[in-house]
Amino acid sequence: MIRTNNSPSILSLNIFIFTGLSLLSFSFFFFVAGSTHTAFQWETIWHYRRVFWQGWVETILIATAALFFSILLGSLIVMARRSVFWCLRILSLTFIELIRGTPLLTQILFFFYVIAHGIGLENRLIAGIAILSLFSSAYLSEIIRGGIEMIPLAQWESAKILGLTRFQTYRYVVLPQVLRHLSPALTGQFASLIKDSSLLSIIGIKEFTMAAQQVNATTYCTLESYFPLACGYLLLTLPLSIGSRRLEKKWAL
Repeated sequence: MIRTNNSPSILSLNIFIFTGLSLLSFSFFFFVAGSTHTAFQWETIWHYRRVFWQGWVETILIATAALFFSILLGSLIVMARRSVFWCLRILSLTFIELIRGTPLLTQILFFFYVIAHGIGLENRLIAGIAILSLFSSAYLSEIIRGGIEMIPLAQWESAKILGLTRFQTYRYVVLPQVLRHLSPALTGQFASLIKDSSLLSIIGIKEFTMAAQQVNATTYCTLESYFPLACGYLLLTLPLSIGSRRLEKKWAL
């Protein structure tokens, strides 16, 4: 039997190579840092491990909730884009272009200090999740729409000939194929949401980046405060990136 790229031996080799390169990178970092004769205060940072842990968990919760709501909202936007009503198509397209064409930082400030305050939404966590959901939904809607438009016209016509309703066509014909192509993109989008959530610290949400900023402001140990931040994000995004690539290879077979 011919081994594929997903065989256990290849996976073990990749893990071994990655671990070796990571250790080499960390060794190089500490060697260069040590040559500057900088007195690092890692023991001081260790006392704030609970702050980092709480911020790390908060980041996971924010990103997970934002992904869930962005999938729901993105699906609604796709329905509006494919609607027979031209006003819904124009509104959905305008929303997508505005979100994709402006920086996330600007959107956070505008939605929180203008819209959220205008409607009386004072909960920063809910506002942050809503902002990330809106931002991500614009990208996910295009991913979902692209997956739907990849379905050959013959399958739509066959479903119509068989007497399937529009809902049944989406449920039994379109959705299974879209999910097949959407899984890697969702994994990648989740990794992006984790990193994008760091910008929520600007409105005072106590996620991972805010935790590092608070520790830095208290201890004045800048490098020691942000080094755990980089490691924490890497622990979250790296497995997702690897999983996304493996899904892409799996669905490509």
